[in-house]
Amino acid sequence: MGKSTKQDDKKNLAILFLSIFIGLLIILGTWEGDDAPDLVDEGNNLSKKFNEYWYQGLAEISHFSLQQARYDEIHNGDAVLIYVTEDFLTDIHVKSEHSAMAQNTTSVIKLNLIKKFITGVYPYSVMSSIFTPINREQFPQTLKISASSQEWCGHTYLQLNPRKLLYQGSRHSYFMKEADQKISAGSGLLEDEIWNTIRMNPADLPVGDIELIPGSQFCLLNHITPGIAQAEAQLIEEGDKFKYVIKYRNLARKLNIIFNRSFPYDIMEWEETRTNKDQDNSILKTRAVRTDILLLDYWNKNHVSDSVYRSKLGL
Repeated sequence: MGKSTKQDDKKNLAILFLSIFIGLLIILGTWEGDDAPDLVDEGNNLSKKFNEYWYQGLAEISHFSLQQARYDEIHNGDAVLIYVTEDFLTDIHVKSEHSAMAQNTTSVIKLNLIKKFITGVYPYSVMSSIFTPINREQFPQTLKISASSQEWCGHTYLQLNPRKLLYQGSRHSYFMKEADQKISAGSGLLEDEIWNTIRMNPADLPVGDIELIPGSQFCLLNHITPGIAQAEAQLIEEGDKFKYVIKYRNLARKLNIIFNRSFPYDIMEWEETRTNKDQDNSILKTRAVRTDILLLDYWNKNHVSDSVYRSKLGL
């Protein structure tokens, strides 16, 4: 065979680059078309859209009309999702409020998920807080979750933090069997974290057979000690939305979260169903549907005149 010419070399190089490009298209085939998520880059190299939305000095507040299953009945109420970014201390797992400690901080997305509903004569107030680092390459685990439930009988509190890859923490309750417990929940993924993963990069949502630590509010209301549970997860396309489905194998429980396919992947609805084995295997369904959404620096809106924003949120 004769020696290759420079023209041949250029041709071979072009073929090589074309092959690599086609291979990448095949790998990314599950996110093809105009509906593909605006994926967050690895590390701190965030997309322009992500930066502009999440670092504009405002929180995203969403109000949901809530139908909460409790005591074998459905109770009407309100749910609010509050998403905001903030600096978080990576050693003691609290909000960073002093620049001198900046070397120990990372940026997180924080979700406060609040539900209020009335059962008979007395009210419930349930809240969870989830702190998930945006730099997942450096901090692959959510750094903290806490949850509390208050009603006229008393209140309960749960907190988990990663300690040497295991989620450990404590639970405090007015119930005798749950009072002042130390908890080791294992090394699985937190269900609570799913809510933040959706907002950061839905391409990171796990699918197939997975191990999950069930949601903190579910554990509190059902007197379940957090631990690893087997589940199956699916991401389903529904028009201009995605539905993320979690089916637990041994908890007789299913969770659907519906969110927009386009950035910022805002959550529109969720539904939680559970089989009531004490009542002829009837299905108990909690459902929340979004009614209003607002970007607001709510921490500066604490005067009587600022109550107008509650009306704008449908509260």
